[in-house]
Amino acid sequence: MKWKKRNVRALADIICGNDEHQKLFRYRSSSYLTEFFEDCDLEYVHDGSTRWAWVADRLEEVFAQPHSGPNLPPTAFIRIIRNLLAQTEAAEGDGDRIKALAALNSVLTAEGWEAFYDEHGISQLRHVATNTIADVANPHRPLTPAELRRRDQLTAYLDRCSEDELIEEVLLPLFRQLGFHRVTAFGHKDKALEYGKDVWMKFTLPTLHVLYFGIQAKKGKLDASGMSKPGSANVAEILNQLTMMLGHEVFDPELNRRVLVDHAFIVAGGEITKAARNWLGERLDATKRSQVMFMDREDILNLFIVTNIPLPKDALRAPESNNFDQDIPF
Repeated sequence: MKWKKRNVRALADIICGNDEHQKLFRYRSSSYLTEFFEDCDLEYVHDGSTRWAWVADRLEEVFAQPHSGPNLPPTAFIRIIRNLLAQTEAAEGDGDRIKALAALNSVLTAEGWEAFYDEHGISQLRHVATNTIADVANPHRPLTPAELRRRDQLTAYLDRCSEDELIEEVLLPLFRQLGFHRVTAFGHKDKALEYGKDVWMKFTLPTLHVLYFGIQAKKGKLDASGMSKPGSANVAEILNQLTMMLGHEVFDPELNRRVLVDHAFIVAGGEITKAARNWLGERLDATKRSQVMFMDREDILNLFIVTNIPLPKDALRAPESNNFDQDIPF
């Protein structure tokens, strides 16, 4: 991502709130510039030099960060734009921030981008030529160095956490952040009413139709070997649990009635081997096969990091000896 120098300076002036921009954007002194970039999850601390020049240099660093393609800017840049256009930063006489939006777009459009507010009042960034909307939470984009450090910390946590901790500390916050609601964990203390589900939840479509999901979670690797090894689970164990999950109703207290699960997530804190996926798919009929979705460690790590969810509270503690024998049979 390469910008002309004059446009980089123009954007830097907006961030600083210099000159005519003071009427629409907050004037930011040294400490407020540091605070601004902290709000954008960037570890930049102003060094006391000329503000606009320092901000321009930081923008150049942001532009050099990894991104998915020419039509998708670095995630940090999207956060900068959203921070600039936050509704809480509205100036007097520009409560809806239409003037601020126009001023910022006068710079962005010169580089082929356009900012706009969606129906929820959240600022979005669009590539004008392709009409592509940049998305912060793309789990397949390259990660920044700070995100890679958080990913390593979460990886270490997944190596030592229990199955209950995987569910409570990782999966529940993740699915809530992704827009699922009524996310309910059954837990492993009393499995009498679990019926193959560790978690159930629901998701409301834009049409207001509701889909119900069940999750069967395993802490370690999920494979198709004849005998389960320490740290792994056999996919044959999942088949019975999956059949129970899809065939048993859950009670939705918001509707005061029982409903069937529409889709099932098979989630593993380790790898789900290709052989395990194929074995399970071969033993399900076409209808049930279309209801099953897999999520392994790579999916969990990428989604957890790009959605910027806080790490579990003890993710930084010293590693302990792994205890893989977490499952209690039904």
